[in-house]
Amino acid sequence: MKLAVLTDVHGNAPALKAVLAEIDAQSDIDHIYCAGDMIGIGPYSNEVLSMLFSRPDVSMVTGNHDEAVLSLLLGETYPVSHHASKEHHHWIAEHLDSAYIPMLKHLPRMIQQTTEGHSLLVNHYHIKPSKLLDPICLDPFSTIIEPTLPAIASLFKEYEAELIIFGYHHPVHFFKNKQTIYLNPGSLGCSKNASAPYAIIDMRTENLHIHLKEAAYDKASFLASYDRLQVPDREFILKAFHGAST
Repeated sequence: MKLAVLTDVHGNAPALKAVLAEIDAQSDIDHIYCAGDMIGIGPYSNEVLSMLFSRPDVSMVTGNHDEAVLSLLLGETYPVSHHASKEHHHWIAEHLDSAYIPMLKHLPRMIQQTTEGHSLLVNHYHIKPSKLLDPICLDPFSTIIEPTLPAIASLFKEYEAELIIFGYHHPVHFFKNKQTIYLNPGSLGCSKNASAPYAIIDMRTENLHIHLKEAAYDKASFLASYDRLQVPDREFILKAFHGAST
């Protein structure tokens, strides 16, 4: 069995389309896991959610941006920690097809399962077990830490799995010790290169084999859409998340 892993699509439909095309071209990928933040930052929420929710081979968990936007749509308390993103999230919420609201609402924060004898945990980022049911306004996701094996292993010490998949922090994380592989394939939608990172996991042998991949796409056209669509906070977003000069 082979799996594909992606995370932090962030409303970047062209990048997601390129990754899904590569995955489908391989023909032997059995399932796709998405570790949250499908929406927010990029402008193509509906297109991204259409691509993901329409596929029976995709499992998703929610991320902080998904949940912050949902809090606005559901009339719940918006997280104070996300205050700088509130105007942008309002714009995302206003343009979101309402059909996706219940779909997002019913996604889990964590997937734990055993596949082909290998135990997996998929989450957007670490949440203490005591905070798993906390609303986003209480900031259940742990603070991003230094991407090193000792730090990540300590962060996830309450959870046991052969493979822990996560996102949130946009650079690639690929660490392993004797017990666990910790994998963040990197933000698919916010890479500073003209390519979208993802990973393939080969489970056909006793040991898991991880292959880090990148799919090329027309990033210049995507970035131009921020001005065309008048996305709020676009100057900051283009510089901070896409490495573009403004």
